[in-house]
Amino acid sequence: MKKILITIFIAAVILNSAFATTIEEGNSILQKIDSQSNFEGSDFSATLTMISEDPEDGIEKTIVYQFRDDDDEKFLLLIKEPTIKKGQGYLLIEDSLWFYDPDSRKFSHTSMKEQFNDSDANNSDFNSSSLIEDYKIVDIEEGKLGSYEVNIINLEAKNNEVTYPYQTIYVAKNGTVTLKKEEFSKSKTLLRTSYYTKYKLVDNNYVATYMIFQDELIEQKKTTIQINNISTDDIPDSVFTKSYIERVNN
Repeated sequence: MKKILITIFIAAVILNSAFATTIEEGNSILQKIDSQSNFEGSDFSATLTMISEDPEDGIEKTIVYQFRDDDDEKFLLLIKEPTIKKGQGYLLIEDSLWFYDPDSRKFSHTSMKEQFNDSDANNSDFNSSSLIEDYKIVDIEEGKLGSYEVNIINLEAKNNEVTYPYQTIYVAKNGTVTLKKEEFSKSKTLLRTSYYTKYKLVDNNYVATYMIFQDELIEQKKTTIQINNISTDDIPDSVFTKSYIERVNN
């Protein structure tokens, strides 16, 4: 009887291994997420509507114009509403992220790790995807997220440049879109949970058009982002300059 149980156990391990997603396959998934999220050979622009909910500060609506040039790793985020913040901008050029304040007419350095506009979104959320470069897979398993079959991939950062040292991402098995992220500190405290509930196929790229960023340290604090007016038309290089931000504010 003991031999039979051992044989059954070994058979079960072999069977599970045959269907389990391997680390190598997981790396392929990360590469596909990067390639299908980034716009190589074309630019990207869109309008973002952000709703930030804070139990102390209430609700704030922000309209942002987003411009991306993934080939040259540049982006511009230009706030149009509310009026009190109109003209504020975030410009990534030459690996430096600048914040522009139209009131003082000055640029100051900021970090990709910082929160965008005091919301639950980070500046890094608007950059191109580089999972395969920035993270290594700790382990991977198959599971379910609601009614979706997913690969659950636990990631550890390869460098100190990333916003979160550890992440767990839930990737739809019938594609390579991320449905959920759990994002952790160095001590593995859960800081934020991100949900990507809607996607749109744009020139063979998958764009998340509805996102929810839930603060896990402050109850009922979250930011939702809806993306509209998506375009892949060429953006003049002059848009990704300090002079452009200053000019549109005059």
